[in-house]
Amino acid sequence: MCTVLCEKCALLFCKFKLRFRNICKEIAHEIAEFFSQLAECTCLSRTPPRRRQRSASDHLLLPLLKTGDHALVLNEECFEALNDLAASVYADLQEAAALYYLYLSHCLESPLPASFMEPLLSLLFSPHPDVQKTTCLSLVNLLVKRNVCEELAFEMGVLPPLLEMVQAGDPGARCHACACVTMLASSESNSDALVSEGVIPLLVLAKSFDPQVQQNAAWVLLNLTQSVRSRRVLCRAGAVPVLVVLLQCADSRVQFYGCSALLHLAADPEHHARLLHIGERYLLRALLTLMASPVSKNACQACKCLEMLCRNVAVQDQLLELDCVRPLKTLLSSPVLQCVQSALTLLSALATHPAFHEVLVSEGVCDLMGPMLRRHGSSCDVILHSCAIVLSLGGSCLGRQALMESECLPGLLQALVSPGTPVEALIRLTSCLHRLMSFEALQSHLSIMMTSEEVLRLVKSSGPNGNLQLTYNCIAILSTLQMNGQVIGLLRPHYRLLMGIIVSFFKNQELKFQHLGITALCNLIQDADFRAVLSGSELETEVLRLSERTEETRQLLSLTGIPPASPQEP
Repeated sequence: MCTVLCEKCALLFCKFKLRFRNICKEIAHEIAEFFSQLAECTCLSRTPPRRRQRSASDHLLLPLLKTGDHALVLNEECFEALNDLAASVYADLQEAAALYYLYLSHCLESPLPASFMEPLLSLLFSPHPDVQKTTCLSLVNLLVKRNVCEELAFEMGVLPPLLEMVQAGDPGARCHACACVTMLASSESNSDALVSEGVIPLLVLAKSFDPQVQQNAAWVLLNLTQSVRSRRVLCRAGAVPVLVVLLQCADSRVQFYGCSALLHLAADPEHHARLLHIGERYLLRALLTLMASPVSKNACQACKCLEMLCRNVAVQDQLLELDCVRPLKTLLSSPVLQCVQSALTLLSALATHPAFHEVLVSEGVCDLMGPMLRRHGSSCDVILHSCAIVLSLGGSCLGRQALMESECLPGLLQALVSPGTPVEALIRLTSCLHRLMSFEALQSHLSIMMTSEEVLRLVKSSGPNGNLQLTYNCIAILSTLQMNGQVIGLLRPHYRLLMGIIVSFFKNQELKFQHLGITALCNLIQDADFRAVLSGSELETEVLRLSERTEETRQLLSLTGIPPASPQEP
């Protein structure tokens, strides 16, 4: 028997196959349409009588309310009771089922049987806001506790009613629905389906003319940017242009949600290309505009987002062309600490770019930093970022000149003596001052500026019971001061305390402390009064002992003018 069809028969079979497939599709469509229309009629409704539903409600809730019986029996009888209540047209009976699910979400310690998701889904479609709110909260709890896995919930079809609640539900239900959508997005297997069924509808809602709908959608999109996987889903679905448009919304909360979502995306360098792809530097312009917002938290978020983006060198060049320093100056003068911190964070990132030094100087940023440090000098973040900016500027002649002519250095010294400055900030501040004094012009300038108050703080901060790194920094500053008449007069009251610190440095096993002790001794010994106090002291004995260790220390100690110990005769 021949098993190979000729060309004519093969063509006939293909035509028959296509025709048969079309007929099957038409029949399936007609069957679905038939049952859809049939379901709309109430004559075949299977809704049980109210008495039976009330009995189901009593069966579920009375043991809990009267006897306090917390035993959970998730059997067929319980399922049927929940199913009857969820299918009821009466709000109080649906509420009874919703309350039982809320109770389950608190007490259940094992996975919820898949069949029990059906009544819960019916309750999510309820027209009653209280039922929706309670049911949605139950679903949040079940997802958080892993009683229900995200994949099962997604497959059961909970996303459509949740999106409806986001759009037009009760405020409480909207909040819980947003949390549910965020939880569903955390599942990797749901990501592709979420793009078409969840993210794209949310992006449409985010462009709504209804302020409340737009606000809710923006809030959900913000929550979806919390995880790496969800961020990729959003970018793939085209969320970036929508989020950028939200920055220009009239509603300040929508602006904040949009900017916060962009901040989370900007935290991943892999998304920078999408963020910056919009033409004419649209995102950067929108963020710079938002920095001038009268709403402090929005201006702060815009600064943080730009700081994330400007880690890209190309973005730094673009910001330079867009004159980004002017809005930052306004934030530096703000009485709101958060605005100042955000502005300094961005400025410290920009200051690492040498091309910005001239702009920062010409715009008078150094002049603004002095008053700012006096207002917020006790803030650790303010000190840390201010020091970073000052050190960056100190690397150029133009920057050093601007520092000496402005109130910036007096502001740093004011922060040094402020009693509220944290230890971490003091460590960074003293390290900054020490590095600045490595430049001859700044060394002379700071030596003249030093008062008894600053010298006293440096001496006290280098005490034996303080932080070792802070002690090192303080002594390093004192060892580089030019020993003119003013400085000598300031240091004389503290000679004995300084000698004790130098002795402890000589006893330290780390060479950097020993060498700093020698440097400090060389600087102080220029004063005759110090030499008089040194004679016969423990420090002199320690110097003689240290000179016997290595040739390097012997050469360094020779700079002090103290004669080495004579070799003992056998």
